[in-house]
Amino acid sequence: MMKNRFLFVAMLFAALSLGFVSCDNKGNEPDDPATEQGGSTENNGGEETPEPETPTPADPYNGHAYVDLGLPSGLKWATCNVGATTPKGYGDYFAWGETATKSEYTSENYAYTENSEILPLSNDAVVVNMGGSWRMPTYEEQTELRTECTWTWTDDYNGTGVAGRIVTSKINGNSIFLPAAGCRDGSGLDGAGAGGGYWSSSLNTDYSGYAYSLGFDSDGVNWNGSYRYYGRSVRGVIE
Repeated sequence: MMKNRFLFVAMLFAALSLGFVSCDNKGNEPDDPATEQGGSTENNGGEETPEPETPTPADPYNGHAYVDLGLPSGLKWATCNVGATTPKGYGDYFAWGETATKSEYTSENYAYTENSEILPLSNDAVVVNMGGSWRMPTYEEQTELRTECTWTWTDDYNGTGVAGRIVTSKINGNSIFLPAAGCRDGSGLDGAGAGGGYWSSSLNTDYSGYAYSLGFDSDGVNWNGSYRYYGRSVRGVIE
């Protein structure tokens, strides 16, 4: 009996701890194999680091340019966030499983109630807004981007005054830029210029009220156990 009671208390504490994850990329994170590799995937800010040259994007697919980072999966990453027309643009914000923007992002107006392990194409914000074979990356595909690239923080991307992370392939030297676009919770925009969070299409199956998003700020890159109703950035991929 005492053993069962201890197990219940431990599980309850874990669930409550994950609930304290906030919109600003701080707080507890789901377990992540890539975290065990330490800081090898990122530059953790502070010192001046020369910015890699941004390569000329490949010919646009379905009207959207992409960069081939030479990843083992063969996946190509879009140069811009959904809703943006330049790499520095913040673009639009989406709740996980929703495909349109809105003025407020709350648990009360959150529309996607299914617990699909991977979002159906009809609920994929990239599929709906970019068309063709574009889609959201999975947790595993974001992990590949994290481990196969170097993540360099900049406060002034290409002289534009926009902060974010330059993600440079360790394989071919090509890069993409992920602006620190912050996150929407309620009607406000939190953390813009200080951090960014990008949805994956993968549900956190241990805590179904959360989905995986890859977040970063000037200190590092991490996984966030994010409330699904948060409005976050989305970046498309194609195979």
